[in-house]
Amino acid sequence: MSDTKLNAALAAYAHLVLKSGCNLQPGQELFLSASTDSVEFARLLTAEAYALGARHVTVRFGDEKIARLHYENCALDVFETFPEWQALLNNSMALGGAAVLSVISDDPKALVGVDQAKLVANARASHVACKPFYDCLDQGKAVWCIVAAAAPAWAQQVFPSLDARAATEKLWQAILAAVRVDTPDPVAAWAQHRESFNERKAWLNAQHFDSLHYTNSLGTDLTVGLNKLGIWQGGGDVTVEGREFFPNMPTEEIFTTPDLSRAEGVVYSSMPLIHYGSPVEDFSMRFEGGKVVECQARVGQDVLEAIFTVDEGAAHLGECALVPWGSPIQKSGILFYNTLFDENAACHLAVGQGFPDCLEGGQQMEEEELKAHGVNKSATHVDFMMGTEDLEVIGIKADGSRVPIFRGGAWAT
Repeated sequence: MSDTKLNAALAAYAHLVLKSGCNLQPGQELFLSASTDSVEFARLLTAEAYALGARHVTVRFGDEKIARLHYENCALDVFETFPEWQALLNNSMALGGAAVLSVISDDPKALVGVDQAKLVANARASHVACKPFYDCLDQGKAVWCIVAAAAPAWAQQVFPSLDARAATEKLWQAILAAVRVDTPDPVAAWAQHRESFNERKAWLNAQHFDSLHYTNSLGTDLTVGLNKLGIWQGGGDVTVEGREFFPNMPTEEIFTTPDLSRAEGVVYSSMPLIHYGSPVEDFSMRFEGGKVVECQARVGQDVLEAIFTVDEGAAHLGECALVPWGSPIQKSGILFYNTLFDENAACHLAVGQGFPDCLEGGQQMEEEELKAHGVNKSATHVDFMMGTEDLEVIGIKADGSRVPIFRGGAWAT
C-alpha cells in the first residue's frame, strides 16, 4: 500500500471511529487517550473531531516504557493511591458528557516481569478514585469506544519475520480490514453490521435460557448459569438517552452477563491472553459456585493468579460471548496478541465486571440491586478466548430442555 493510499485509509478510519464508534455530536467534548506510539493517528482523530463540530478535544498520552520505569522503580504504596489530578480529569470528562475514546497500540510484552502486585494495586486504586468515570461507562450514561492503532513493537510481535516498517504497514492493513475501512462506505457498512446482529439476539432473548453448557476437545466442560432478567446484546450499544455507539471496533460478538454465583466445571483457553503486557498461554480455570477455585498456565502462572486477586468479583464471571468459528478475524489467520481483536475470533468468557445493560432495567439499578440479580461487580474485566472449531454450546431451559446453540464452533441454526 502506497503512503498516499494508507494516509487516505487512515483518514477514513478516523472519520469512522468518531462518526460511528463515538457518534460524536456537534458541541460535544472528546476525551482521547492514546500512546506516544500513536501520535500521528491521535492528531488525525483530533482534526476529524473538530471537523465534526467537537467543542473541545482533550488528549492524554501514555508511554509504556515510562510506565515500566515507574513499576520497576517505585514502591508498592505508590500504586495504592491514584493521582488526584488524573481522577479529576477522568471523572469530569465522563460526568460532563464527553465521548471517551481509547486508542490502544500496546506492545504485548511491554510489562513482562513487572511485579503483579503493583499492577493489581494500581487497578484497585484507579477504580476507587475514578468510580464516577467507570459508573458513567457501565451504566450507559456516557459514550465510549476502544479502537487500535498499529505501532512497531506490537506489529513485530504479530509479524516477527518482517522489519519494523513492513510489519507496521501490514498491521495497519489488518486493522483497517477488520474495521471495514476497505469497503466503499465504512459508515454504512457498520450500520449494516449493527443490523446483522438483531435476528440472533432476538432468538437468544426469546429462549430465556437458564444456563449454557460448553464442551470441546480441549477438555472444556463448563456450565454457566444465566440471570433471569438477562438480555443478550451485540452489534453496538445505546446510552440511556438513546444514542447509538460502538464500544469496540472491531466487534463480532453477541454477549450477556451470567449469574456471578453459578458456574461449575472447567474451561481451557484456545488462544493466548496478554494481560497488562504479560502473556498467559495454555491455561485453564476451574469454577465452583461461580468462583475460580483453581487455575493453571503453561506460561504466566503468576499473571493468571494475580488476575483473581484484584477484588472479590475478579474471580467470578462477568461475560459470556458467542463468536462463530469462521468470523472475519478468525479467517484472517492472524493472531493479534491483543484482546480487542482476538476476542472477535472465537467465543470467549470474561472474569470481572458484568454489564448492567445486559439485565432488564439494569442501567437504572444501584450496585447492590444489580448484585442481587447476579451481575458481577469488579475493578477488572479480563476476556479470555475459549472457542474452538469443535466447540458445542447447549442452552438449557428452566424445565431441563436442551437447545443446541453452537455445533462445530458455529451457530447450530
